[in-house]
Amino acid sequence: MAKKRSTKWDEAASAGENARAQLAALAGGYFMTGRELMEGSRSPEELHGFRLKTKRLRYTLELFRTCYSSTLEQRLEALRQIQTMLGEINDCAAALRLASASLSAKSAEWKKVERFLNARSNRLTAEFRKHWREKFDAPGREDWWVGYLARKR
Repeated sequence: MAKKRSTKWDEAASAGENARAQLAALAGGYFMTGRELMEGSRSPEELHGFRLKTKRLRYTLELFRTCYSSTLEQRLEALRQIQTMLGEINDCAAALRLASASLSAKSAEWKKVERFLNARSNRLTAEFRKHWREKFDAPGREDWWVGYLARKR
């Protein structure tokens, strides 16, 4: 996955100037990380890690709401949707861990729960991947994000 970027805050500049200087690159890095995630199959832990990156980006953008127009809300909603989809996948992994701790690995109940949760996780992962490729990272979407975050209001 992409390396963590460090941001440099210019104390002489306004919050809006700093936001425009930093947030566009942050969004670009997020897209790069998401594209790397789409390559090959990923573990529930890797998907959960991307969910945490999504939350951090969303919360960071929320801090700068006053520096942008009301159309920032569309972008925040798109991040919420990604976060929710990844959260549902993580719920399956968490439920599997809980079930394995309380059910015998050889029992019929365990096998039924395991099959159900694995199938649900696979379906949700496929839906997430499709959503990412066809909606969130559709052609031009990164420019829609980066251009918006970089321009003056």
